[in-house]
Amino acid sequence: MTRLHQVFVLTMTAGFSIFLNSCSLKSCFDVTESQVNAGFYSKETGKALSPDSLTLWGMNMDTNKIYNKVISPKKAQFPLYAADTSVKFIIRINGTDDTIEFRYRSYLHLISKECGYTYYYNIDTAFHSFNIIDSLSFSNKTITTLSEENLRIYY
Repeated sequence: MTRLHQVFVLTMTAGFSIFLNSCSLKSCFDVTESQVNAGFYSKETGKALSPDSLTLWGMNMDTNKIYNKVISPKKAQFPLYAADTSVKFIIRINGTDDTIEFRYRSYLHLISKECGYTYYYNIDTAFHSFNIIDSLSFSNKTITTLSEENLRIYY
């Protein structure tokens, strides 16, 4: 075996072993979708107050409801979309409809080697109608995969 051939075999063996060690057989158990986590609060007392019922869907997407007549929800999750910079929802609290619109920016974030990348978001502003919703308050405008509350909906 020539010296050049030995170097080639050694290099290929080293490269192959590095390749095998870089692969992971672990599965992804992390949350991989970033959503706005909202809680419901009384406009009079400021204390947590679950609505009697909640229905939520994206504007012009009423056949694909995110929540459909959920009884006494403690929170709601609003999905955001990396391809857009704004999204608008219809939210029905106790039978009364309101709209909520989020305007935001998205950026890539590495979750882990097993789970790959997801999008995180920065909320620039939010608008809402005033039928049953009194006000919105953000505790954190950075939307990540953590289950922390980002938004308080006062009604």
